[in-house]
Amino acid sequence: MQKRRQQSRLLQSWACLSLILVSGVCGTSALASPPKPVIAPLKPASGIPTLNPANPVQVDDGYLLGAGDRIKLDIFNVPEYSGEYQILTDGTLNLPLVGTVPVRGMTLKQTSANLSKRFEVYLKRPIVTLSLLTQRPITIAIAGEVNRPGSYTPTTEAGPPTLTRAILMAGGMTQSANVRQIQVRRPRSLNNGADQILTLDLWQLASAGDLRQDILLRDGDSVFIPTTTDLNLAEATQLVNTSFASKENRPIRISVVGQVRRPGPYTIAGGVDAQSPGGGSAPPLPTVTRAIQIAGGITQTADIRRIQVRRPTKQGDEQIVDVNFWELLKSGDLRQDLPLQDGDTVIIPLADKISQSEASEIAIASFSPDEITVNVVGEVARPGALKVQPNSPLNLALLAAGGFSNKAEQGSVQLIRLNPNGTVEKRDIPVNLAQGVNESSNPALQNNDTIVVNRIGIIGTAEITGAILGPLLAPITGVFGLFRLLGL
Repeated sequence: MQKRRQQSRLLQSWACLSLILVSGVCGTSALASPPKPVIAPLKPASGIPTLNPANPVQVDDGYLLGAGDRIKLDIFNVPEYSGEYQILTDGTLNLPLVGTVPVRGMTLKQTSANLSKRFEVYLKRPIVTLSLLTQRPITIAIAGEVNRPGSYTPTTEAGPPTLTRAILMAGGMTQSANVRQIQVRRPRSLNNGADQILTLDLWQLASAGDLRQDILLRDGDSVFIPTTTDLNLAEATQLVNTSFASKENRPIRISVVGQVRRPGPYTIAGGVDAQSPGGGSAPPLPTVTRAIQIAGGITQTADIRRIQVRRPTKQGDEQIVDVNFWELLKSGDLRQDLPLQDGDTVIIPLADKISQSEASEIAIASFSPDEITVNVVGEVARPGALKVQPNSPLNLALLAAGGFSNKAEQGSVQLIRLNPNGTVEKRDIPVNLAQGVNESSNPALQNNDTIVVNRIGIIGTAEITGAILGPLLAPITGVFGLFRLLGL
């Protein structure tokens, strides 16, 4: 008899323990009220991939739930009520025991606390954990200094909708962007009464790797990238290589005006440029150097210290960037070779004065022409215009023209040069064909230099210079003015 009582008590203990695991109570009334019909957790539709619950979608603490979000509900030690659920179009969850629960506009933490209170009616001290499995499609807007402003819907396949990913969707930032003052306007939620404005500094991300600046965007966010008022050459070069800069390999339209051999508008592609002499590979974003090369190189009268790039902005005004190519030549300052973007105009001004030493250095720079034109007239075997390399010595031009004729005065020649200020310089140069390059007897030539070889017994050179150089220099000084300048 006693043995039967012990067996009965043991069976009751096991039943009570099973009931505790489900309801958290033991007694004559395990549930506070009759349970509602159990609603099975939402099963994924056939063919639609779902994320592993162990790897939920990355969202910030302020993410607000909405229709279409798919969540994972975990109630500690109550697996029959745990599972995956999708928020319905009216912003509610349909759950077992508690029924319909409004969750739209609430964070995961707020929803978890709300569900815990609702399940307390049926379970003792329920521990509810929520995680986001699939994020609903969100819509954001981007304006300002991006290549394609507008509204966008980021896809989950591309990763979390961060600020930099949104900028890339809009074609990347322009080079006029102020990356230190990017603004994100976040619309008010059901719990807050005013829009939230966040100011972010992507320069800290580019220079110091501060990932806090690359925030996760939410549904309805508006991103505005303002125009910088003072473009920094060092920062511009670094920002153009960031992940959120424009990576589009599309042709850009620019203009090159001023002291170049072929001024005008040009279309530059990111790859091989058909307009460049001999073809060749161009960088993804063409630079000032590339633009000048396509325009035939600078002239001998160019002032490379005061080059300007005029750039239109999204606000409709114009930005002016000063570039000093002399610093690029002398110290290798690559910041001066500014990357260009669509709509830029490169302006090369006229120099007031250029020293002979500077002219020689500039003549062999990559942005100068590959060859120059000089004229050899008078008593040589083949008089006329010659193509020679920049800084070629005078003796080389004489030899290229076939050397002196039998009637030539071989002791000296005259070098006639048009200066940047419009004046004409005439020098008598003693000739020694064995002499190396030097300024007195074998100077380096410049573009459009003219060498006059006189005939034996001819004192003046008016006949030669008038016939050959008159048409060339008439627009500047006039034929008679030229003769006066030459002392003829």
